[in-house]
Amino acid sequence: MTSIQQRAALQSQIWKIANEVRGAVDGWDFKQYVLGTLFYRFISENFALYIEADDDSINYAELPDSVITPEIKDDAIKTKGYFIYPSQLFVNAVKSAHANESLNTDLAKIFAAIESSANGYPSEKDIKGLFADFDTTSNRLGNTVKDKNTRLAAVLKGVAGLEFSDFHGSQIDLFGDAYEFLISNYAQNAGKSGGEFFTPQHVSKLIAQLAMHKQDKVNKIYDPACGSGSLLLQAKKHFDAHIIAEGFWGQEINHTTYNLARMNMFLHNINYDKFNIQLGNTLIDPQFGDDKPFDAIVSNPPYSVNWIGSDDPTLINDDRFAPAGVLAPKSKADFAFVLHCLSYLSSKGRAAIVCFPGIFYRGGAEQKIRKYLVDNNHVETVIALASNLFYGTSIAVTILVLAKNKTNMNTQFIDASGQDFFKKETNNNVMYDEHIQKIMDAFDSKANIDHIARSVPYEEIVTNDYNLSVSSYVQARDTREVVDITQLNAELKTTVARIDQLRKDIDAIVAEIEGTEAQA
Repeated sequence: MTSIQQRAALQSQIWKIANEVRGAVDGWDFKQYVLGTLFYRFISENFALYIEADDDSINYAELPDSVITPEIKDDAIKTKGYFIYPSQLFVNAVKSAHANESLNTDLAKIFAAIESSANGYPSEKDIKGLFADFDTTSNRLGNTVKDKNTRLAAVLKGVAGLEFSDFHGSQIDLFGDAYEFLISNYAQNAGKSGGEFFTPQHVSKLIAQLAMHKQDKVNKIYDPACGSGSLLLQAKKHFDAHIIAEGFWGQEINHTTYNLARMNMFLHNINYDKFNIQLGNTLIDPQFGDDKPFDAIVSNPPYSVNWIGSDDPTLINDDRFAPAGVLAPKSKADFAFVLHCLSYLSSKGRAAIVCFPGIFYRGGAEQKIRKYLVDNNHVETVIALASNLFYGTSIAVTILVLAKNKTNMNTQFIDASGQDFFKKETNNNVMYDEHIQKIMDAFDSKANIDHIARSVPYEEIVTNDYNLSVSSYVQARDTREVVDITQLNAELKTTVARIDQLRKDIDAIVAEIEGTEAQA
């Protein structure tokens, strides 16, 4: 079985289970239980493997809790970041799930115990609240305790039934792949609300490649609006050969999504000491000012959201925004995220940011910010993508690539919105590897390519009032039918002559008929 077939088989299993066990509950509301249960199984099996240390004589799940010494627990928490007693393991919770009349409260106690096991350790902030959205008392599970337990048992049994053993030796990231598949499907089916926290994998791959391009080593990678962590994880998937010394950093404003991101890190085998995901509003409460700069930044921030802006007079003195001399409009925070990324970027790194197209040509404060970016030579490339690539919106977004180590004042523009850069699928357009490679080839070469790419001199952008819209510099291919005027005129002349001859012939016939009638 190929890796593609393995992945398809796994995904088919897990989506079937996710739909069967939720019953009448809306999939978007129910996602926390499926995702949380998958996470619970992963950390249980991962922890058991750590304790067993490849010793076939040890089966951690069958040991009594009493054999655990304080020293064993202490060492395990320092290494793994948390502790799970044998009785608390997923496999043991599943055994009695359908017969356990207190299943919902027992699970709540287990989750609380796992989280509290990290208290006082360096991993505390990474573990605390991970199960906060797995509410075993919620009425979404049912109106009675019995109903809740029935549905919880079904979820546990369903996830336990996933045959990961069939996929041993494959090249796919088993739990991580299943988790990301679930997130992407929930996002796709949730429409706009789903697209707010998940960037499709094909777009994530392009953004990661842009940010990491030709960097042999990076200190750390950062996403200031990380959602479920899909952009950060794409960098891990695609750049295993790279040395990301200090790991993966991100901030997320939504509490539920923040928990998803942290779970996602664990499920992709990123240990607690190799990621730092924080909760909070990046624009007004940034968490990593003392930890910057970052060699790679990737981001798909929310488009044109409101922010406090000029209502907070202290922000104009913030070292992120002060250099531009103006704040992003209160109703359009896009450039606030851009300036934040630039401030956190190292002198050798790149930031690749998905942006709403309007910020590249509108006037006012946004024009002044563009002037600052261009005059200081921070804009490496602007890439226009095709429409309908994201969940919940059909707009054609633009990727802005920032850098602080450019060797000339030119700005590159790439039009990747044409049919050569995507394939139309059932609900969305999709960029495949060959489409991404075309964009990366153009990005790397900085060559002028008719109707696709152009490197524009600084003076031309200044003359054009700092407009950074791709269509202003890359002429779109004219798909209209080409007409040969000379040939058309010749054909018209022939046609007119033919019409004149036909008229003469008709007149002759009419005259002959009239003459015959007169003789008669």
